[in-house]
Amino acid sequence: MKALYYDKGLSYVEDYKLPELGPNESLIKVLISSICNTDKEVLRGYRPDFKGILGHEFVGEVVESNNKNLIGKRVVGEINENCGKCLYCITGRPTHCENRKVVGMNNHDGAFAEYMKMRTDLLHLVPEEVPTELAVFTEPLAAALEILDQVHIKPSTSVAILGDGRLSYMIAQVVSLTGADLTVIGRHEDKLKSFAPFAKTTAKTYETFEVVIDATGSPTGLIDAQKIVRKKGIIVIKSTYAGTIDINMSDFVVNEISLIGSRCGPFEPALQLLRRGLINFPEIDLYDLKDYEKAFNSRAFKAGFRVTY
Repeated sequence: MKALYYDKGLSYVEDYKLPELGPNESLIKVLISSICNTDKEVLRGYRPDFKGILGHEFVGEVVESNNKNLIGKRVVGEINENCGKCLYCITGRPTHCENRKVVGMNNHDGAFAEYMKMRTDLLHLVPEEVPTELAVFTEPLAAALEILDQVHIKPSTSVAILGDGRLSYMIAQVVSLTGADLTVIGRHEDKLKSFAPFAKTTAKTYETFEVVIDATGSPTGLIDAQKIVRKKGIIVIKSTYAGTIDINMSDFVVNEISLIGSRCGPFEPALQLLRRGLINFPEIDLYDLKDYEKAFNSRAFKAGFRVTY
């Protein structure tokens, strides 16, 4: 099958082996897959030991499954495959499983291919009302919703989001549903304009905030968040990137700042928000798999692949 294979670099192949299913797995024909900033960070060395097919944001059609009710249905899938037996699994933290596989990143081939396999219980049906081109945003939208599972944001809470990219755009829409006083801080005037319907925007601020969300995708994001969070405030880190930062941790202790890492989130609420039309996105820029260089260099809000068979 056609696929984008990663091994210290990305290449297009047409002879990759079709996935072989285990007893509780489904074979999925990929309809659309999209590029996440994490995929780009993998190319920069974020997952140096990974070899396989990249991609974890997708919409597909089930063609084989141990659950016959799924065959022919459109699905999206969670990216963490847990073992169900370790400390984190038995204490309700399956996305932190000690033995987890991560789709397109760790011991599990991803979605930049004609077909992929997934454990069946990790699949979610896409509502009929949600177009495929919109459903592909489910995984990153779920990641945005995770913040509301972790932090109680009230209508009276002052919130700042650092970054004006794709993830920030989703997080801002999710946070705006709480009625909170929201400010988005970014560097690109053209991008900031798209946030105007649901947030205040600025390139620089001298204000401080109770909750600061770093969605810059940059090592400097946490340092910038540290400057504008209030004492006893909360910083939520959404950025993943290759590399490390040098930061004064004493400041967090003295000012009693809570630092929260935030990753994957709930799929069903994300699908419901999409079904109800409460979250909006610009049109995705789609390419053939063989044109992966153009896709990764696209300046569109979101780029990805439409698989042709």
